[in-house]
Amino acid sequence: MDDHYANTRKIGPDGSSVKPDGSPDDNDRVEIGPTQLAFAEWADAGLALPDLAAMREYRWRRLTRHVADRDYAGVLMFDPLNIRYATDSTNMQLWNTHNPFRAVLVCADGYMVIWDYKNAPFLSTFNPLVREQRAGADLFYFDRGDRIDVAADTFSNEVRLLIEEHGGNNKRLAVDKIMLHGLRSLEAQGFEVKDGEEVTEKSRSIKGPDEILAMRCASHACETAVAEMERFARERVPGGGISEDDIWAVLHSENIRRGGEWIETRLLTSGPRTNPWFQECGQRIVQNNEIVSFDTDLVGSYGICVDISRSWWVGDTPAPAEMVDAMQHAHEHIMHNMSMLKPGVNIQELSRNTHVLRPEFQKQKYGCLMHGVGLCDEWPLVAYPDRMVEGAFDYELEAGMVLCVEALVSPEGGDFSIKLEDQVLVTDDGFENLSTYPFDPRLMGEAS
Repeated sequence: MDDHYANTRKIGPDGSSVKPDGSPDDNDRVEIGPTQLAFAEWADAGLALPDLAAMREYRWRRLTRHVADRDYAGVLMFDPLNIRYATDSTNMQLWNTHNPFRAVLVCADGYMVIWDYKNAPFLSTFNPLVREQRAGADLFYFDRGDRIDVAADTFSNEVRLLIEEHGGNNKRLAVDKIMLHGLRSLEAQGFEVKDGEEVTEKSRSIKGPDEILAMRCASHACETAVAEMERFARERVPGGGISEDDIWAVLHSENIRRGGEWIETRLLTSGPRTNPWFQECGQRIVQNNEIVSFDTDLVGSYGICVDISRSWWVGDTPAPAEMVDAMQHAHEHIMHNMSMLKPGVNIQELSRNTHVLRPEFQKQKYGCLMHGVGLCDEWPLVAYPDRMVEGAFDYELEAGMVLCVEALVSPEGGDFSIKLEDQVLVTDDGFENLSTYPFDPRLMGEAS
């Protein structure tokens, strides 16, 4: 593996050695990324790697254009996934989700500033599009106590001065997620606060060429990890003593081994715990001849989300006929709905023209037909027709969108649930299913 990896190194513009995706070939580098194992597996699979510098510039240009198109002075972001999109930098991502200490401002002229943890300004300096590193966006009570107002005033004043320098007299500022004192301080500075989530979700919805390459790599790594999880389950469950947590831990481990980052949920259950869906995995010992269903919700290589679902029959007897029937129905559901994807199709029409689940599966059907995906589950959401709010998603699909197509076939009062989900790219003339992981032939009725 090491020899193969060495042969794929390249020379950067400054004469230094770089990895196949253009990142520095420095064993002590700051930014995180794929491991040698991932690079070797992608090379063996013939996958083209993204150009990270080009991917970062594409994202920066999209954010800047969306700000300018709305006549905003800038967009101020606190959501860690939006910050990752803007800067491609990370800093304690999960901790940051409930202790918002980072912020990024992208001004209308493209000038980008990050406020990071006070001892970690170096974490984004690898990206020249980030023009300044500062500190002081931590506007939460645990960190600031009863003087949050002072910190918020200081921070908002910095934002005002930056906007005046790079956005002129425009006071229309988009903000995604901000703590209460921060919002009040921005308004006190004279800003008209606009919906930043609308800006960032629309920006992120169309993937550029290098983002799609990164997603292909992340999908390959995820599916390789899922295969290890399946192998472990099939080898160990019949012998007894293996818990849901034991199976789920394999996915976490294999994700990290390839430079993946975290998993957003714990949605793996077995046997009767699969119904109702949305129980999370635990200490239950999986029995021989039972169903295992899961949803990866995995943030993998390059920070790309790979959100696929499968159901397996694990054991040495044939799967029950009612499970096979439900599995085939679920497969038909996602295949029909996937077939509607192409540029120009209105999202509401996807809802109206959906494959209809049988009555016994209606009450416990999934919360949506499809949803966007990129760095996490993203805009848009495609609702079932009985849950569609007219006008909420009145937009047309565009090439470059990636949608997760879902099915939950879960009989009310039953003892199993089938969960299927594929990740699908909208192309210039239709769609491409990025998910290649096979459906269990035992549940598909193709094997005994």
